[in-house]
Amino acid sequence: MKSICKALALGAIGISAAAMPSQGDACTRVIYEGSDSLLIIGRSLDWKTPIPTNLYVYPAGIYKQGASTPAGINWTSKYGAVYAVGYDGGITEGMNEKGLSVNGLFCKGTIYDNAQREKNPPISLAMIVGWILDNCATTGEVKDLLTSTPFSIEGATFDGGTVSTLHWGVTDASGSSIIFEFDHGNLNIYDPGDIRAMTNDPTWPSMTAIINYWDKIGGVHMLPGTVSSPDRCVRANYFAHRVEKTDEAQLGAAITRSILVNSCVPYTYTIEGEPNVSSTQWRSYSNLRDKLYYFDIVTNPGYYYVDLKKCDLSPKGKILKLDTSHSTDLVGDVTKKFVKSEGFKPMY
Repeated sequence: MKSICKALALGAIGISAAAMPSQGDACTRVIYEGSDSLLIIGRSLDWKTPIPTNLYVYPAGIYKQGASTPAGINWTSKYGAVYAVGYDGGITEGMNEKGLSVNGLFCKGTIYDNAQREKNPPISLAMIVGWILDNCATTGEVKDLLTSTPFSIEGATFDGGTVSTLHWGVTDASGSSIIFEFDHGNLNIYDPGDIRAMTNDPTWPSMTAIINYWDKIGGVHMLPGTVSSPDRCVRANYFAHRVEKTDEAQLGAAITRSILVNSCVPYTYTIEGEPNVSSTQWRSYSNLRDKLYYFDIVTNPGYYYVDLKKCDLSPKGKILKLDTSHSTDLVGDVTKKFVKSEGFKPMY
């Protein structure tokens, strides 16, 4: 019996280690499915240094330029949304008034363009999440937008030249989800089925194989425990399927938070010889049913949320901002703490 357990453990270690990235650009996304249509998307953003991130609420009816050139992808927003904006210049993620959530996570295997795609009108990574949230109400509409609009990616560096290679998770208020990735310029869109977590590398087909492997093992007596991307994904998916279902928004957010914390990288955690190991900087929880967007900075004593139902998201509404650096002691509903803003300046 001991030899069987040892063989299983060694096999599990091997399959996770083979997919483990050489550096720890770690993010985790998890889907909590409660009762009475409650859906909450939790995500962590991990990086080697803090990424200043402010929250913006944009109403519908605003013209947006999506790239550094007017010849790029441009649009007028159909829907209002809340954005998490890194460095006050790029939309990391968000949720719109229809309950559509889009989250960008690091994926080192991403190659955005090829010779053919480079000929298309550009859209900046700083704006692609906004483009989707502003124009789509469902994952089906997102898929149609991505496949029917010729586009290329620009602005793929940040933080002093760091290459920002991403893939994205999308979920709508019905619970329908997709994951989309770029492989040498080819856009791949996946239906994750009943898998309720995603992290970073490897790309989705290989990650699916790892999750399926661990599903066969079980998890009650053994789960992978490192901070590698596959291990975090396996843990998040395992617990997302086994926690209690609730229809209460606040309890649902707390459950989602507990799943996500279990798959986060502890703050200030380091590994000798790995100078770029990333620890969790902040987490968010998007309640797609009730249109509540929670923000949870790990160095703050509590977390807070904005209620999109209380915001004027019509074309007559104003852009609103919450400066998170001045909001370290806030807890609960902070919708009234948002102030009028000119909006952020995209880092194309």
